[in-house]
Amino acid sequence: MSKQVEFFFDFGSPASYLAWTQLPQIAAQAGAQINWRPMLLGGVFKATGNSSPIQVPAKGRYMLQDLGRFAKRYDVPLTFNPNFPINTLTLMRGAAGYLEDERFELYVKTVFEAMWVQRKDLADPQQIAQALTAAGFDPEEFVRLVADEAVKERLKANTEEAVKRGVFGAPSFFVGDELYFGQDRLDFVAEALAREPIATHSGS
Repeated sequence: MSKQVEFFFDFGSPASYLAWTQLPQIAAQAGAQINWRPMLLGGVFKATGNSSPIQVPAKGRYMLQDLGRFAKRYDVPLTFNPNFPINTLTLMRGAAGYLEDERFELYVKTVFEAMWVQRKDLADPQQIAQALTAAGFDPEEFVRLVADEAVKERLKANTEEAVKRGVFGAPSFFVGDELYFGQDRLDFVAEALAREPIATHSGS
């Protein structure tokens, strides 16, 4: 079985956005595949008793500064979204729905950049539709997709599995059964992938 890294993410997490800008290169250098695992961060928070750092003013201020430092290090754009925190349920259902579609990575790129570069209010269905249309998606198809019960169940199952495996926030990564939390731990992910291939978790 080829090496892989599981990437549990939520579009509402700026740290997930930063991880997304770096993980494909890390995986490619290691000859590994990314197993994309969209989850609902709000559901993880509720199940684990965790909460967003932004709810602690001093921690929130530090987090914003630190994310800015990493964006500069990575040489990627990051503009904090004034609508944060945003309910990402619909967006994450979209990720679950497009997961096996050839347009999945385009969808991820579109939403991450709309959220953390263009500062769009993606709690607004009209702004979601505008961003998707500009990227070549059919917004009516998207509405049907996120209403599909199988899609809803996939996102729910991913979220429940994440909690069961010890995830408490986003982004979270697994190499084999080893959990790494936070985009600032990507160096550990790279080191783990550089080692011999590891038997990966059977979850899908």
